[in-house]
Amino acid sequence: MAMMMAAIGIGAGNKKAMKPEKDAPPAAELKRRNDELEKQLRESKEREEEMRRQLQSAFERLRVAEEAEERLCSQLGELEAEAVHQAREYHARIVSLMEQLSRANMLLHKAGASPSSSSISIHSSS
Repeated sequence: MAMMMAAIGIGAGNKKAMKPEKDAPPAAELKRRNDELEKQLRESKEREEEMRRQLQSAFERLRVAEEAEERLCSQLGELEAEAVHQAREYHARIVSLMEQLSRANMLLHKAGASPSSSSISIHSSS
C-alpha cells in the first residue's frame, strides 16, 4: 500500500507540473494579443499622423484661399471706386454738353433762326 501511495504522490506531483503547462498557452495567447494590440496602436498612430498631415494641408489651402479672397475683395473695391469715379466724370461731361446745347439753342432763338433749319456746331471745352 505504501507503494501505491508513493505512486499516487508521484502522480499528484506530475499533475502539479502539468498545471504550469496549461498556463503556458494562455501566456502565449496574451503575448499574441499584446502584439496584436501594439500593431493596432502603431497603425492607429500612423492613421492619426496622416490625418494630422491632411488637416495641416487643408489649413494651408484654407489660408491661401482666404488670402486670395482678401486680394480679390481689395481689387474689386478698387475697381468699384474707379467705376464710380468714371461714372461721375461721364455724368459731369453729359451735363456740360447739355448746358452747351441749351446755350446754343438760346443763341439761335435770340438770333431768330430756327434750330431745325440751321446747322449747330458745338465745340467741347476739353
